[in-house]
Amino acid sequence: MAYRLGQAARAAGHRLHVHDRLGSTNTEALERARAGELGPLWVVAHRQEAGRGRRGNAWSSLPGNLTASVLWPVSGVAPDHLAELGFVAGVALADAVEATCGTLPGWDRRDPTRSVRLKWPNDLLLGSGKLAGLLLEAEVLPGGRRAVVIGFGVNVAAAPADLPATSLAAAGYVGGPEALLEHLSDEMAAHARAWAGGKAFTRIRERWLARAAGLGSEIAVASGERVLRGRFDTIDEGGRLVILGPDEARHVVTAGEVHFGTAATAA
Repeated sequence: MAYRLGQAARAAGHRLHVHDRLGSTNTEALERARAGELGPLWVVAHRQEAGRGRRGNAWSSLPGNLTASVLWPVSGVAPDHLAELGFVAGVALADAVEATCGTLPGWDRRDPTRSVRLKWPNDLLLGSGKLAGLLLEAEVLPGGRRAVVIGFGVNVAAAPADLPATSLAAAGYVGGPEALLEHLSDEMAAHARAWAGGKAFTRIRERWLARAAGLGSEIAVASGERVLRGRFDTIDEGGRLVILGPDEARHVVTAGEVHFGTAATAA
């Protein structure tokens, strides 16, 4: 089955480039931006050989998984709203996974082992396992134009054995990544339209919080040698994590590794 974009995405002007092999789909999309491409442009690779995650970590791209990036047009979007696109993408991906797998026998989003949850800042969980990661990268191009690329790495067929991760196949999905891309492109078009270039982040924030992993539970956020513990209260209007400490003091976190439950105690 060949990759293609969803009908709504195509109607909105999205385009698709598919490659047999790339070092990184994010890198390819940024190179297209430097060459004058404005987007929305999707870049997909059957095989990615130098994928990367947050903070320079390597991202393992196994055969049969979805490796895709989208170059998103941000002309007219204020710089302080660009990071919100990561939350737009997270909500879009969660909805796309459920649209792709919702007809599986026994699939029920109320079942904790089948629930799709968003883990701050940019992971997607299926049950207790990591299903996907997102990577947003921005660059100021010559002339002052900004380019924003969002990378999606989704464990469709398999998950890395050395991580607490899972895959759609493990949940009973027998299809390939192509159907997921169709749904994802349509959902991205819809949620970006709702976001309205940052004018309506409140809508995206509400949808993200409705799927938030660990909301209201004990949490630990590690940043370097510092560990902040408390209760996951919310994300604020800028997408920052808000933790209530033991004394109910409010702490706002902009970056870090998140741990829940017993893992929060051990962190």
